[in-house]
Amino acid sequence: MPRRTTTMLASTLMLIVLLCAGVLIKVPYSEMSPGPTVNTLGEHDGEPVLQISGRKTYPTTGNLNMTTVRVTSADYRMNLVEAVYGWLAHDNKIVPHDTLYPDGKTEEESTQENAEEFSQSQESAKVAALKELDIPVKSWVVVSTVVKDEPAEGSLHAGDVIKAVDGTAVKQPGDVAELVTKHKPGEDVVFTVVPAKEQAAAEKEHRTATGTEDVTITTTASDDDGGKRAIVGITAGTDHTFPFTIDIKLADVGGPSAGLMFSLGIYDKLTPGSLTGGQFVAGTGTIDDDGKVGPIGGIEMKTVGARDKGAKYFLTPADNCAAAAKDTPSGLQLVKVDTIGDALDALQDIRKGDTADLPKCTTG
Repeated sequence: MPRRTTTMLASTLMLIVLLCAGVLIKVPYSEMSPGPTVNTLGEHDGEPVLQISGRKTYPTTGNLNMTTVRVTSADYRMNLVEAVYGWLAHDNKIVPHDTLYPDGKTEEESTQENAEEFSQSQESAKVAALKELDIPVKSWVVVSTVVKDEPAEGSLHAGDVIKAVDGTAVKQPGDVAELVTKHKPGEDVVFTVVPAKEQAAAEKEHRTATGTEDVTITTTASDDDGGKRAIVGITAGTDHTFPFTIDIKLADVGGPSAGLMFSLGIYDKLTPGSLTGGQFVAGTGTIDDDGKVGPIGGIEMKTVGARDKGAKYFLTPADNCAAAAKDTPSGLQLVKVDTIGDALDALQDIRKGDTADLPKCTTG
């Protein structure tokens, strides 16, 4: 056999061996890629994304699209060939598996956490939009979660309204931890609460809940500070009562990053005219009750997904601007926002066509 033919055959066999090895070798990485985008002003799976009843709403035009990221599942183990292909693909991103699923988190645990964050983001989006419209929203501090095998388990329940701790009125979630940690581990703390069932009944009957209970819990020591800090094993949060009904219908989406776009969609439907002036605007960002926009993950994937869908402008959280600006998709203008007010100002300029001075994202 000629030497050249022998060399080519050997090289081909070696390539086949390397490819087979690459397919068999599993690597600790996961893939992120652009996910679907959904117009918060439109429909999804045949029904409006935002459904408002009990308050006058107005016609809207254009797009206020929330954006998503696809990720490989927690149980999927990528092989070396897939990882190399992902590294070379421009619109995908390969990240360490533990970045997406830390501490061995299962698919079910991650899905549950994302669902809880998504639910909370919807609540904050409603509050932020109504506050911007000067529509009063009633708020109170509640037990958000009870940690298994901690002192509060069985005594306090998710949804209980916390009125006071040791007789001191509670006005915001941070007050609860502050009052509990005044104790030493092993001391008793008294929670004055409206039980979740009583609160739910009161809301259903459109009345103020009045029946309170005192619950005494013996604190234990926290594991993360040398056992010096007293805890009872709950997370405090905020719940709200709205003056009319706002439902957000969007399945198979998780995480908190759609908060900004939901709040803008709600604002648009509750005000005359169109926020976008018919333009295609997409964006992302968490939002809190006061309208502060926070950073999210996967910004590079979201800008690509928005551009591919047809967006011309992308509302970008200030803390994500530098990363987004490093590789902005062609034809997409990034708009830096830090609050819902910034977003509304930017939309006003977009609506008027005054886009030259929109707040820009830079790499610096």
